[in-house]
Amino acid sequence: MKRNLVLSGLVALFTGSSELIAQDILPAELQIKMALQAAPADKKDSAMVYGYSSAGQFVILRKGLNDMVCLADNPKQKGVYINCYFKELEPFMARGRELNAERKTYKQKMDTRELDVKNGKVLMPKQPTTLFAYWGSDEALNTETGELKDAQRRYVVYIPFATSKTTGLPNKPDVPGMPWIMDEGTHKAHIMINPANMLHKH
Repeated sequence: MKRNLVLSGLVALFTGSSELIAQDILPAELQIKMALQAAPADKKDSAMVYGYSSAGQFVILRKGLNDMVCLADNPKQKGVYINCYFKELEPFMARGRELNAERKTYKQKMDTRELDVKNGKVLMPKQPTTLFAYWGSDEALNTETGELKDAQRRYVVYIPFATSKTTGLPNKPDVPGMPWIMDEGTHKAHIMINPANMLHKH
């Protein structure tokens, strides 16, 4: 939620700093409330939630008791993006966060995790597993209640190394709302189910 991006840029300009000022971080209770909006109704009460401390550190905000992991919105990222996923995807997701912290490019992340999965360093679920995405604009977020106006949802089903031929799915978007397979044949092959009126580019 880069609400102070312009101000931060001006400060960097006049101070010579290359780092953006830390963005406002919402209270843990509100981060949890927001994150759970992405989860299926029967998973919300006991899902694990990751979020951000007042110092901006990525931390566990709430321990979980079921098979769902939710990520609160990243305050350094423009827009509001919330994800919940099946816990067996956590090694894959955690490795992605490590590579992001190392500032790897998209291709570097793909190549590294592909090798990690094939070498058994990162274990991917053997069965299809789902991620639930929920997003909207910064302007649509009520920072007092956590309500996100006009939010959209995407569903992603990971099926490692699957292809269009093995699933019968198209490998690119076709009819709005139709499932399709992305990154086919790779460790992160997944079925995309986007809203028909999606305004966000994947």
